[in-house]
Amino acid sequence: MKILSAEQTRQLDAYTIKHEPIPSIELMERASITFCDWFCEHFETQDRLIAIFCGPGNNGGDGLAIGRILQHRFADVHIFHCQISDQASEDFLINLNRLPLQAGLTYQLLQEGADFPAIPEGTIIIDAIFGSGLNRPIEGYWAQLITHLNDCPNQRISVDIPSGVFADRPTTETAIQAHHTFSFELPKLAFLLPENHKSVGQWEVRSIGLHPDFLAKAETPHALTTLENVQAIYRPRSKFDHKGSNGKALLICGSLGMAGAAILATRACLHTGVGLVSVQVPKRLYEIMQIAIPEAMVVLDQHEEVFTKVPDVKGFQSVGIGCGLGKAVQSEHALIELLANSNLPMAIDADALNLLASMEKGISYLPEGSIITPHPKEFERLFGESRNDFHRLDVLKTNAKKWGIYIVLKGAHTAIGCPDGRVFFNASGNPGMATAGSGDVLTGILSSLLAQGYTPLESARLGVFLHGLAGDLAAREKGEEAMLASDIIEHIGKAYQQIKQRK
Repeated sequence: MKILSAEQTRQLDAYTIKHEPIPSIELMERASITFCDWFCEHFETQDRLIAIFCGPGNNGGDGLAIGRILQHRFADVHIFHCQISDQASEDFLINLNRLPLQAGLTYQLLQEGADFPAIPEGTIIIDAIFGSGLNRPIEGYWAQLITHLNDCPNQRISVDIPSGVFADRPTTETAIQAHHTFSFELPKLAFLLPENHKSVGQWEVRSIGLHPDFLAKAETPHALTTLENVQAIYRPRSKFDHKGSNGKALLICGSLGMAGAAILATRACLHTGVGLVSVQVPKRLYEIMQIAIPEAMVVLDQHEEVFTKVPDVKGFQSVGIGCGLGKAVQSEHALIELLANSNLPMAIDADALNLLASMEKGISYLPEGSIITPHPKEFERLFGESRNDFHRLDVLKTNAKKWGIYIVLKGAHTAIGCPDGRVFFNASGNPGMATAGSGDVLTGILSSLLAQGYTPLESARLGVFLHGLAGDLAAREKGEEAMLASDIIEHIGKAYQQIKQRK
């Protein structure tokens, strides 16, 4: 799913109006009906009091149409026309004239300097004041109104985008803090970045039938990986496949006290479908590995406690390294040797990244096409501090392109930076996955997919989504608070089944 800029979204609307063709007021009606359908699925409308705040632009026009439609569905609607300007869009004025000023719907003009309206308890606030066309921070009376609405204990729902939030750049001033944001056709880039969560809340997107030809041709570096996307990537097994045809992965993990990371990565690698897994660990981890994972081959390092020796990688199709590795000096030297002498696809995580970050020009040792999986702090150690999430996104793109690697920046919507400048955000996953060992599971999944012959980009997109989907299935069964990383592994099979069912 493509993520367009605010300007491209305006162009998409205009293209649809011209080429469907459809009058703009009818497209607005279509969008408003779609919003109301979603609203009625989630909230009871019978005798429900709804306060809709409408600006004078097309976002406000949506709000007016929504108020009319909800009133027809038996809601008690109070519309506040925020007279931010003496000018109003044509479609706003049309919908204003369509309002049925009768029982169940009231209208109030709200001018600058007026007392802020009291919002009765239980009223749902719908924000349709400023849309994605906003080009400067909200100030003065209207900023104070938004602060007043944020201070109300009521549910707040934003139409298309929370008022005050910029779609394509940081939001530094006042903005609606929505509990829910309902957007049309495509998500906004701002929805996917952590700094905007307090304003955006839970968001959902539904199609309003904007023109597919424009969407197909639109160029954007940003996309959201969905279930349909990974269904196209996934390759089912053949009847005559055998363990040799499903690849062989080498994992270099673990150190004294960190056997769990090696176990989680190895189990995840096996559950993701690789034919064979060998895991190299220090000597003192031998027994626990053999007992914990009888399906894996165990290769011993010459050292009792840490990684010091590069194994023979001949015969393997991928290498995963870093989970619980430790940061010993000997491990640093062995890591450099491995990176310098292997041309296998690699998934690199955790302490392997921390070791690289501690070296001068450590990132330059990474072979092109490698997948690295930093969390935000590891990313910062590797590439420096970022001013905000939009700047961090630029840093992600710059370094993925500069070094020819795939950077999987982990988070609520994990962002995959690619050497060609594209960024793929992820649509699966939940807060229950923020638990120790979850990253080790992802490394095992990626190593498995690389060994099975998926390209680094395919492995990253499919692997990150599969990891998140397994986490979603685990959360349904266990609850987010009770989830463990091993629960994610146990649900990889069910996640595959969902992908195959859709296919």
